[in-house]
Amino acid sequence: MQTKYLFYLLFFSTWFATAAAVAEQLDDEGAAKPIEQMVVVVKGEAAVPIDHIIAVVNGECITRQELDEVLSMSIKQLQKQGIEPPPRDVLEGQVMEREILTRVQLQLANDIGMNVGDTELEKALNRIANSNQMTKEDFFELLGKEGISYDKFREEIRNEMLLVRLKDREVINRIKISEGEIDNFLYNQEQSAENADEYQLSHIMIRIPDLASPDRIEDRRKRAEEALVRLKNGDDFAQVAAEFSDAADALEGGKLGWRPAAQLPTKFSDKLKPILQNELTPIIQSSSGFHILKLLDRRGGDGASKTVVIDQTHVRHILIKVSQLTSENDAKVRVIRLKERLDNGADFEELAKIHSEDPSGDKGGDLDWISPGDTVPEFEKAMNKLQPGDISGPVQSTFGWHLIQVIERRTKDVSNERQRQEATKTIRARKSDTAYQEWLQQLRDRAYVEYRTEDI
Repeated sequence: MQTKYLFYLLFFSTWFATAAAVAEQLDDEGAAKPIEQMVVVVKGEAAVPIDHIIAVVNGECITRQELDEVLSMSIKQLQKQGIEPPPRDVLEGQVMEREILTRVQLQLANDIGMNVGDTELEKALNRIANSNQMTKEDFFELLGKEGISYDKFREEIRNEMLLVRLKDREVINRIKISEGEIDNFLYNQEQSAENADEYQLSHIMIRIPDLASPDRIEDRRKRAEEALVRLKNGDDFAQVAAEFSDAADALEGGKLGWRPAAQLPTKFSDKLKPILQNELTPIIQSSSGFHILKLLDRRGGDGASKTVVIDQTHVRHILIKVSQLTSENDAKVRVIRLKERLDNGADFEELAKIHSEDPSGDKGGDLDWISPGDTVPEFEKAMNKLQPGDISGPVQSTFGWHLIQVIERRTKDVSNERQRQEATKTIRARKSDTAYQEWLQQLRDRAYVEYRTEDI
């Protein structure tokens, strides 16, 4: 695997800038570090700084070494993208803010009892390795050659999974979409072919703090205006984004990638419609801050409705979960015994009502009609091998151990359902960006942060 791709893995998500290797320390610049906050050792006649606390986030410390490690990785990331890093003090402030946001999210996840188990983590690590056509052992050997600690990488993946899960719980799953919104969206899609366009975008966001005063809002506006002036004077967008943007993708040059017009807030898409490739929008104000968009490319989407016919399966199952009280082996043994009873003539529905640990157990394990992709891959693969009336052997998934019975199959035109599903997905994406930024800002504003250095 190329080194470039390795860094892509390390920064594949919004908050993966927190992944850190044991990296070289940066040269000291700026203000001197307070001696009273350092731990030192005496080496001959010289005092050598080891580490010190530079910030406290809700009682959790961030050390100079931790920040320098992330800072070093961030600089390497920018350089590999051909982006000139901003001044050290500016970049350090950006990195520090990301660390704070990451810490407060992980603290919240811990407070509400959210976790990622070792089994789930190992499966994720295997998927990362497999996606690179490597064994997990070979992948981690390569990480070691890059100076990246196995244990740190493993925990950063765990943290990333936690952050995604937290975002889903606190933001995405709380977004409500009415049938009227879906109807209105589909109507507007039919009326405007422009809604099918897609834009390749970069952006800069200057965040407005929650409950900010008019003076504070004006200060943020002036910062956005300063960034826009720099861009109009010919400065590189990626460099300006790294220096000015408060968005999570600032250190990736503000790249948003391809976005369907329909998924963008209306005030964004309205500003993008009239401009040409490589042009900038004016400053756009939203509830979360001030935005500057750059249109990198535009392409027409296919707005025509298509007939979608799929194969559906009416299926039921029995699930035995793995838990602290039931080991993986015990769960498998229970499923094997249930299969023996079914082979000897026991009724599937009755056994499901008694033994299944899935909510469907109350209905005899009946999952009704399901479509491709509705279940986890392991379940779907086993289900697709069965003929109507057949019962599978033990099937393992992330949920536990299953016995699966196919009742019947059919072919169905789901064009309308798919249209409404896609509309729901698009509306949720449009709402989630704003909702997520507002939630992050609220979380940040509630946090107690104590800085212990003059540099930040």
